[in-house]
Amino acid sequence: MKLISWNVAGFRACLKKGFDDFFKEIDADVFAIQESKVEKDQFEYNPEGYEMYLYPAEKKGYSGTMVYTRIKPLNVTYGMGIEEHDHEGRIITLEFNDFFFVTEYVPNVKRDLSRLDYRMKWEDDFRAYLKELEQVKPVVLCGDLNVAHTEMDIKNAKANIGNAGFTYEERGKFSELLDAGFIDTFRYYNKDKEQYSWWSYMGNARSKNIGWRIDYFVVSKDIIKKVSNAKIYDEVMGSDHCPIGIDINLE
Repeated sequence: MKLISWNVAGFRACLKKGFDDFFKEIDADVFAIQESKVEKDQFEYNPEGYEMYLYPAEKKGYSGTMVYTRIKPLNVTYGMGIEEHDHEGRIITLEFNDFFFVTEYVPNVKRDLSRLDYRMKWEDDFRAYLKELEQVKPVVLCGDLNVAHTEMDIKNAKANIGNAGFTYEERGKFSELLDAGFIDTFRYYNKDKEQYSWWSYMGNARSKNIGWRIDYFVVSKDIIKKVSNAKIYDEVMGSDHCPIGIDINLE
């Protein structure tokens, strides 16, 4: 199975910037989207052979997640079942025969870190949610996790320590996720590779490749050997993020 994830920074905008070309070229079995910023009646994109699941935020034009899949899931749930967290359309979970597929758009702490305390609560609750799923079957998590985990995952590490997305607190929560039995697939297969998935629109950051790796595929430890081709498609335009992907064979 080919699995793809992309923060599109607005689905309707990305549709006008080549989304369909990449979607057709990559030919994914499951394609997850974050920051969709769209309601169901605001677009028409129905590729043949796929079912679409959409979880918009209550606030229009904000956040939101989507999944296109050509493998019919056994079950689909939205959110993590905690009222405090389930207003911004940030989590969709698809249950397949052999694993749970979860796409997540993690709340940004904001430039002034005013949402850092909430983010810490989110991280703890979400990790517990994943561990509950894992009691049933393995988990594949993907999405914009809004943190560069190590100094290898950000171009100018020293200058960004303490900034949103690179605070010790956020990085520590990602470490806790890995310590709980999950694997960062890209780093597992690319130990020393410096490659990014997000670039600021300011200062020609993308053309200079001054980026951050904040988009991930994370899997349960016991299925990491089933994963291959962990890639960052940094040549693909259309958003301030680029797509990422893995192949997985659980047969």
